Amino acid sequence: MPTPGAHILVYPYPASGHIIPLLDLTHRLLTRGLNVTVVLTPDLSSLLHPSSSLKTLVLPTPSRPATSSSSNRLLNTIRGLRELHYPALLSWFNSHASPPVSILSDLLLGWTQELASEVGVPRVVFSSSAALSLCISYSLWTDLPKIENPGKGNFQISFPKIPNCPTYPSFQVSRIYREGKEGNPDWDLFRSCMLEDKASWGVMFNSAIELERDYIDHIKKDLGHGRVWAVGPLPPPDDDWVEMPTHEVLTWLDSRPDDSVVYICFGSRQVLNSQQTAVLAAGLEKSMVHFIWVVREGTEKNGGDDDGDLPDGFEEHVAGRSFIIKGWAPQVAILEHRATGAFLTHCGWNSTLEGVSAGVVMLTWPMSADQFTNAQLLVDEWGVGIRVGENVENILEPTNLAQLFDESVDGTGPQRLKARQLREAAIKAVNIGGSSDKDLDGFVNTINELKRNLEAAL
Repeated sequence: MPTPGAHILVYPYPASGHIIPLLDLTHRLLTRGLNVTVVLTPDLSSLLHPSSSLKTLVLPTPSRPATSSSSNRLLNTIRGLRELHYPALLSWFNSHASPPVSILSDLLLGWTQELASEVGVPRVVFSSSAALSLCISYSLWTDLPKIENPGKGNFQISFPKIPNCPTYPSFQVSRIYREGKEGNPDWDLFRSCMLEDKASWGVMFNSAIELERDYIDHIKKDLGHGRVWAVGPLPPPDDDWVEMPTHEVLTWLDSRPDDSVVYICFGSRQVLNSQQTAVLAAGLEKSMVHFIWVVREGTEKNGGDDDGDLPDGFEEHVAGRSFIIKGWAPQVAILEHRATGAFLTHCGWNSTLEGVSAGVVMLTWPMSADQFTNAQLLVDEWGVGIRVGENVENILEPTNLAQLFDESVDGTGPQRLKARQLREAAIKAVNIGGSSDKDLDGFVNTINELKRNLEAAL
């Protein structure tokens, strides 16, 4: 009988952009023989695919901590998870007949490094962001660069220790960092999270050597060890659960020429304000491109308190060359369709990888967080992107925006060829024998070695 694989605990941060790639990774680990328990809150159990071998540890959904006066939802969630889940996880470890030999947890759950130390197992950080983004975070919270005039968003912050010496205006740097200081509970909590991540035993990326070699090598050098695994791009979830029938939009795409359609989507959470919506609608109306626009109602507005409803008469003016989706969309199927030529995106890392894997030209309009560094990769390093905007600080005039739409699908720009080349590299990485496939095998072998060493010591 083959020796059972090592037992690991997988702990995602409970937000779709974080949990979906980590759950996909979990199923890959199962196929390679590991014994996996995943921590979930009750509201996220529907994201699981049926699996007889995947064990779950369902813990309560945290509410806002009574001890917190912060209005920051992210930080309150981090606090709530620690206060509610730490004691439960500690008890579970201590009472388990065959406890995990390692914890694999999201980068926003830095406190699990303390838990791992207490129960005597190594913790591996799972980064749902790019390697470049983690390089920036580690440098920012370790070196603590000073921001002159923090109220002015164009002060330049450089990171000379990182390859290519990236520089960003301060509005593109972590809001928690630039608006706080040492002694502020929110600032201290997030810095502690980043430093605990950096002190962890290993790091795993939803990325590939072919995409971010310089930054993955830098992380290894910065951490002082080689326990760094790039296992992406992890495939996105199936589209069969979305609200609208996939065949409707695919049938519409079937009637369009190759590479002629612009797909527009700003992720699952962010909602354009009225200024952004009006400019985008005017640019689409001036342009003659065919397009799909995913319009969502949500909770995160950019630069204002107003939702951006579509202008009166817009849908009538663009009838015949538009497909408006109000709600969720089968994004992967749309991107991979032969008629889709360009993707206007907020540059979330999952959307970035989906666009890269589909080989489309990327029109970048980052809004917050790591989206700015992802846009830099797309435009400046990979050459597959065209800058369209940056939150509300940089918004093009509708005429200029229309011109970029037209250029993105006319086939004359260099981005089209580079996008196809990058797609081939990303696919090669995850295929059998590719760099990401080998890294995943290497991780599994390392975890199984931990199990063998533990058994030998008993």
